[in-house]
Amino acid sequence: MPLQQALRHLQTAFTGFFAGRARYPRFKSRKKSRASAEYTRSAFRWQDGCLTLAKMSEPLAIVWSRPLPQGAVPSTVTVSRDAAGRWFVSILCTDTIALLEPVERAVGVDAGITSLVALSTGEKVANPRHERRDRERLARAQKDLSRKAKGSANRDKAKMRVARIHARIADRRRDFLHKLTTRLVRENQTVVIEDLNVRTMVKNHSLARAISDAAWHQLRSMLEYRAGWYGRELIVVDRWFPSTKTCAKCGTITDTLPLEVREWECGGCGVRHDRDVNAVKNVLAAGPAVSACGADVRPKRRRPGGRTATKRETRSATVGIPCP
Repeated sequence: MPLQQALRHLQTAFTGFFAGRARYPRFKSRKKSRASAEYTRSAFRWQDGCLTLAKMSEPLAIVWSRPLPQGAVPSTVTVSRDAAGRWFVSILCTDTIALLEPVERAVGVDAGITSLVALSTGEKVANPRHERRDRERLARAQKDLSRKAKGSANRDKAKMRVARIHARIADRRRDFLHKLTTRLVRENQTVVIEDLNVRTMVKNHSLARAISDAAWHQLRSMLEYRAGWYGRELIVVDRWFPSTKTCAKCGTITDTLPLEVREWECGGCGVRHDRDVNAVKNVLAAGPAVSACGADVRPKRRRPGGRTATKRETRSATVGIPCP
């Protein structure tokens, strides 16, 4: 059955390619790709919380992460093994997620490095820096791996040790992001975030490791699908909106604001701002304009002293959810 499923997946890939929906199917490496086998309904038995695969006399010894929904009937079972040698069983079934009760709250979220996220309420969530905490341990394991002869059994063991450290870091990061995004979606009806070009940001070799460890893209992905699950609204503000340099009180835009400046004073009204809190307040204020089918949320440039200067704007705000 898993061999037949692999051929069905290949046929689906070629169908998408010839229809112009996808690229040409790529070969998957047996060593680098995640090893998996998919079983359809006729190749497994699910009874009383026990899973028995085809040609097995006894059920699998599984530690379940959570029970299946009440009355759910599994349609597909996928058995996989990751690079750290851990085995996983994923069960596909149909379920309906209940929408949360509406609340009259909105929050702006600004991702960062010093603080993982800053909220418009003034709260800052500390960055756990999972990779930094295990960096020395990971460096030692990678150094041991580089000394092993290629093709040897000792090299395979060293590679497994490196994979386990990476898995530990990824698991802790994913768990933290799941808890954070669940809290934000449950407590707020509208979540406003800023669009970040992470792919370009990681080209900065001074910040690439810290940005990758923060996992901004994964944070946004979790917010997107959780908002869809529970009936919340996620608004994405255009990346060119000057949220950091704009005064949240009077709207004055500062010409330059280096990254090392964490607090600054507005030249128009004299209010002293925390860099992250000021930015997230502007992001939250821009949310309603973005939600109204992409209105331009960037204010006119106003210099200290009340003088205004026009600037040609070529980009408008983007919308997280398309308008009807």
